[in-house]
Amino acid sequence: AGSIHRFRSAAAFASYTGTAPIEASSGDIVRHRLSRAGDRQLNCALHTMAITQIGRDTPGRAYYQRKRAAGKSHREALRCLKRRLSDVVYRQLLHDSATELAAGPGGHSGAALSSCAAG
Repeated sequence: AGSIHRFRSAAAFASYTGTAPIEASSGDIVRHRLSRAGDRQLNCALHTMAITQIGRDTPGRAYYQRKRAAGKSHREALRCLKRRLSDVVYRQLLHDSATELAAGPGGHSGAALSSCAAG
């Protein structure tokens, strides 16, 4: 594992995960497709997250449905959702990294008074 700070932006992280769109246009038709490059295990995890989001009543499903209503195909809408999830993961990793740095040399900020697992 490495530091999230090696990625200069959410777009660079998306490129690493293989969720950054690649233009696949021809003539007047402008299309994008998913990259086959990047970390395939991470891409697979994002794909599983996207499929799970679509199958349940989640903000991800609402986003996917908005993309479909806008005329995108299933695959195009799924690509958009995977990129959005990649951005969410990137922001969470940045937050976790900042929290870890603020915790000091031990890496822990102390005992939590409440558990997020309980509620």
